[in-house]
Amino acid sequence: MSLQVWRGCAFPDELLYDMQLHVWVRPEGDEYVLGMTDVAQTMGGRVVSVTWKKPGRVLARGQAVAVVESAKWVGPFPTPLSGQLMAINREAFDADIAIANRDPYGTGWLARLHPHELDAERSCLVGGGEAFERYRELIDERDITCYRCAQ
Repeated sequence: MSLQVWRGCAFPDELLYDMQLHVWVRPEGDEYVLGMTDVAQTMGGRVVSVTWKKPGRVLARGQAVAVVESAKWVGPFPTPLSGQLMAINREAFDADIAIANRDPYGTGWLARLHPHELDAERSCLVGGGEAFERYRELIDERDITCYRCAQ
């Protein structure tokens, strides 16, 4: 995995990013894996609970896949793509509630989605290089330094 890093915040080049929702997207066949960006997990703080939507549901872009409660924030984890929720990562979060804080781009993924409107919604996603450049501005503007939970 090729990474670009700014003030501790990592951005894998091979992922797609929804800059407005702070969600990363990884295509895997006809499904897309979704997770919180490093910036999102840092801004929210340590995750303390997740309430999941059931797989099988059809969601529109922006609807919640889950509700995440952290040390600083409670709110939806929105899907950047409309489609059917195929899987959630409940087992990983049950085993380690802070997995998204420790490994946001790996085992800390939240959901798998089969997109229904990919052609229309693809324009909402940017590649890793563009995301890195745009996030650098946000990181500097908000004085963000990313970190990982130690335990």
